[in-house]
Amino acid sequence: MYLDQYKIEGTVNLDHHVCFETPNTDPDFQRNLENMKYVLEKEVNEKSCKSFYKFGDGDYQFFRNTQLGSSEPGRRDVENYNNVDFNEFYTGVLKNDYFSVDIYPENKQMFKELWPDYPIHFHSEFIYGLVANRWIFSNFNGKVGLIGANTKLDIIKNLMNFDVYRDYIGVEKFNDYIGIPQMFACNRVDEIEEDISNQLIESTSDIFLVGIGLVHSALLYRLKKYTDAVFFEIGSGICALAGVQDYLRPYFGDWINFRLKDYDYSEVEVWRDRYDKVVVL
Repeated sequence: MYLDQYKIEGTVNLDHHVCFETPNTDPDFQRNLENMKYVLEKEVNEKSCKSFYKFGDGDYQFFRNTQLGSSEPGRRDVENYNNVDFNEFYTGVLKNDYFSVDIYPENKQMFKELWPDYPIHFHSEFIYGLVANRWIFSNFNGKVGLIGANTKLDIIKNLMNFDVYRDYIGVEKFNDYIGIPQMFACNRVDEIEEDISNQLIESTSDIFLVGIGLVHSALLYRLKKYTDAVFFEIGSGICALAGVQDYLRPYFGDWINFRLKDYDYSEVEVWRDRYDKVVVL
């Protein structure tokens, strides 16, 4: 049975992993959630230049070169491995300031297998929950920019024209939209950095919500060179904003996917197309 100690206000979690039925997975879950909120608010209010790296099982497959899932050549993040410098990605991770990993014990082990001496600061489920209940948007209203795939950012820009969408998300606007290629970004790290550097220099956001796939290991820390903002990875939270979120993602069980009428979503790269609540605008 899913335990109350793992609930996050304003969300529904349909993830049935056994860790949510086990009290000892994290007896201090609620206190640790509040601590992450405190740390994030502090860093944003102090205009710190910090990056929050979110590790996933796809990153593990990438670093172990299994070429499975999102790390499979030609699928999404990697065109081929001919010009991928694994050392650049591996050391790039360690240049971030905070690390989050899914609460699953096996995922924590994956991270520790790769970086045994580095701490895990937060559960990634905290991030999912604070996107799903929109705390992350309303709490930093007027300060938020987005970094993600061009295609998804274009959808979000258009959705922001609708009052019902803005009211649901809890923001009047996003200050900056900084896009990267939807496909094969891991083969274009330097090119992408150069392309978005001026946008970051001219940006006005105090916090960027970031969802850029596997390229984040080599790119996320570099963004701090261009503006004194917090870079906070929300992963598939960008998919949620674009209306293509899987409702079985942790804490997104009652998320509403807002969609644009007559938009061709076949061009949007998604991991799983499992949707429950959909509203077409």
